[in-house]
Amino acid sequence: MTPPLSHLGEAVNDYHDTWLVIPAYNEGQVIADVVEAARKTFPNIVVVDDGSSDDTAKHVAQTGAHLVRHPVNLGQGAALQTGLKYALEQPTAQYFATFDADGQHQTADVEKMVELLRTSEVDVVLGSRFIEQNGQVPWIKRVVLRTAAAVSPTARKLKLTDAHNGLRVLNREAAGRLQITMNGMAHASEIVGFLAGSELKVAEVPVDILYTEYSRAKGQSLINGVNILFDISLRERGRR
Repeated sequence: MTPPLSHLGEAVNDYHDTWLVIPAYNEGQVIADVVEAARKTFPNIVVVDDGSSDDTAKHVAQTGAHLVRHPVNLGQGAALQTGLKYALEQPTAQYFATFDADGQHQTADVEKMVELLRTSEVDVVLGSRFIEQNGQVPWIKRVVLRTAAAVSPTARKLKLTDAHNGLRVLNREAAGRLQITMNGMAHASEIVGFLAGSELKVAEVPVDILYTEYSRAKGQSLINGVNILFDISLRERGRR
């Protein structure tokens, strides 16, 4: 659906049909700021507290966002699946954005991704840190992520430059068909595999990832990056 136009010919920003899905684990330091900033543009947000041991849930409850809680920590993949299921149950929801809890993602990027879904035949829009050079990406993360995209046949099939970017926007059909079964960080590879095996139309657009001191401290280590590559290798062998 194309957004209405104002008398000046500019798009009117109305995102009541869009839901942000935010998985959160021990993000009490920043989650309220992230949610409150996002709600200035996107009124519908569901945060899945994935068994946090800190006060994440208390801070979310004060923001006006919808809160769903896992009694124990299940992993980011499980939290995303729970959040998508919750958002899909809302009758007016048409677009679904996966959005990080640590402040790395920018709502301006989500706006342009939703606009692409509204005005084209694309079903899924994936964010990329590498279509345009982003100097903020730490060099070790850059090496691991570019290698992951290069060695994954499914990422190559989709011609992706960034197969493990957590910022994604899906239309209702794509979100309804996606079933994430990998509870941990391996869900990113699973999502790419699902898209590559479907007839859904996928686009990749440049996004601006903000690496704060906080997000860098919580970011994936080199060992986690190697685990991602190992997981991709196992999954691709299983398809043969």
